[in-house]
Amino acid sequence: MNVPSSALAAKRQPGTDSPLRADLRRRYAMTSGSTLRRVLTCARAPGVHAVLVLRFGQWSRRRPKLLRLLFDPIYMILDFFIQALWGIEIPRSAKVGPGLYIGHYGGITVSSIAVIGRDCNLSQNITIGVSGAGKKRGAPTIGDNVYIAPGARVVGKISIGHNVKIGANAVIHKDLPDNAIAVLDPGFKIISYAGNRPANEGEEEPDA
Repeated sequence: MNVPSSALAAKRQPGTDSPLRADLRRRYAMTSGSTLRRVLTCARAPGVHAVLVLRFGQWSRRRPKLLRLLFDPIYMILDFFIQALWGIEIPRSAKVGPGLYIGHYGGITVSSIAVIGRDCNLSQNITIGVSGAGKKRGAPTIGDNVYIAPGARVVGKISIGHNVKIGANAVIHKDLPDNAIAVLDPGFKIISYAGNRPANEGEEEPDA
């Protein structure tokens, strides 16, 4: 199984950014405009709020037990508000590599035992969840630089390689190799050629 070292490493390498700094740096880089505009846009982004709470929760778990008595309740309250206000559920027990980017909020659910690599993009209305039973029960291990489009579902004890793109509304329940692009097939079908017109448009009026 592909396990991204960036997500599993207990300690980051000396001289590298902290996960939170990498998250914020990547969000800032993907925002356009002047410096002030970019800072304000980042500050009000639900995805930034979510990663701030996530990283705070992960940080607080590493504190001594006495300090956790103070920090853990704060994390739980903040995490509740992130879920209630923005619909983003990423437990601090999930292993998430640096550079996480959440472009839009709403309907984002990540399992507490999921593993997500470095520089990954999560879209709205996605699930990275648990599936299976017995020894086959588990959550996905996702590599570095993976994009998950809106509405996608990635479930089960599977491995998603590096540089993978998962299309909108795709349901992924098997391993994907590096550099794969997985989409829902077929994406759509034409069921009518009536167009976006009123039902009686173009019909002749009946004689009086």
